[in-house]
Amino acid sequence: MSREARRDKPVVTATSGRIAPNLTRCGARTALLAPHGAGAGAAVEEIECRAERTPGGVSVTYEVRGDIERLAIPPRAPAARRIDGLWEHTCFEAFVAVEGLDGYTELNFSPSGEWAAYTFDAYRAGRSRLEIAAPVIAVLARRDRLVLSAAVDLPALPVVAGRPLRLGLCAVIEDKEGSLSYWALAHPSKRPDFHHPGGFVLALA
Repeated sequence: MSREARRDKPVVTATSGRIAPNLTRCGARTALLAPHGAGAGAAVEEIECRAERTPGGVSVTYEVRGDIERLAIPPRAPAARRIDGLWEHTCFEAFVAVEGLDGYTELNFSPSGEWAAYTFDAYRAGRSRLEIAAPVIAVLARRDRLVLSAAVDLPALPVVAGRPLRLGLCAVIEDKEGSLSYWALAHPSKRPDFHHPGGFVLALA
């Protein structure tokens, strides 16, 4: 289904080099990710995501539509485990911050069921491993779509009255030729940079 055919859906998106003009505030939201530059590749038609704030953290779902058989999808691991470097292959990411605060959390989810979580004191500074329970990750793969859902408890996330969470939702997609494409709600930099606070454009009350 084309993006034109889905205009009735809420969309928060931006093209490479600019920031989406407004934050979208809501309890849950569906949005389309945009590829960085011209590097989307022909296999992916679109990536839709949904984010929702839960009592203990966040829940996110990513749905990739296109010719999924042309993508390199990490096989399901025997057991969910924490691992670094997931972004080197097909991986879905969420960056979670409290509006007005410099620190943020980075969450990585692989179709293999593997995951990673980090905290940062400021933009790419003061990274540390975030000690949380393993996210609940569910994956559905079909010829025309790949869906990954993840529910994460974030007990250490600051709660500031009147301030929403600001999320940056992103994806790294690898095809079977080894090419990577980078997708996000917004691309404020000339180079792909999911950590840029200008990409945290989805706000959850």
